[in-house]
Amino acid sequence: MRKWCPLLLVTLALAGCAHKKHARIPAPPVAPQVGYTETGLASWYGHPYDGRPAADGEIYDMETLVAAHRTLPFDAWVRVVNLTNDKFVEVRIIDRGPFVDGRIIDLSHAAAKAIDLIGPGVAQVRIEIVRMPELTAPTLFAVQVGAFRERSNAERIRTQMAERYGSARLVLRQGNPNVWRVLVGSETTQDGANGLSARIRSEFDEKNAFVVRLDENNSQPSSH
Repeated sequence: MRKWCPLLLVTLALAGCAHKKHARIPAPPVAPQVGYTETGLASWYGHPYDGRPAADGEIYDMETLVAAHRTLPFDAWVRVVNLTNDKFVEVRIIDRGPFVDGRIIDLSHAAAKAIDLIGPGVAQVRIEIVRMPELTAPTLFAVQVGAFRERSNAERIRTQMAERYGSARLVLRQGNPNVWRVLVGSETTQDGANGLSARIRSEFDEKNAFVVRLDENNSQPSSH
């Protein structure tokens, strides 16, 4: 098995296609509004996450029209248009991801099937917010710097990040295997999180540090 240097923060591909494509991902606004659009790569995920808790706490059912996004609030609805065939589907955000460079949304199996995404695994899409939840928790952002199968490896990086940037936490992503995400910082604006991401990229030569939304179940710094 390939061994990674401790300072090389590895982001695991959680679903979709085996080939990674690079693209510039526009950051959603701090307070996203109905009509906001974003263009990039979509992927989809099914087993082994089917039947396990999503990031919002509900059980993920891959045959329902749901999706994962890094920063949009839970219960936001977005229209996803496959730009290769103009097919579209509307999905509800219940999970966090995708954690692969260049991708902007991870669709359920049912949603991917609706826009003919199952075969290719990834496709260029446009997403548009069509409905926002009535109530959302105060918005906080962090920077994800890695995801690890071994908690001890994640904890080592978490300690380094906490010593350097003041706060860091571990978040368990249940699956087969489970994955421990390392989230750094707690910023009240996305611009602040973008600045922290730029510092981490520069100081640790980590190109895959990216901004994620902190939710209620992972908003407190971890001390162990």
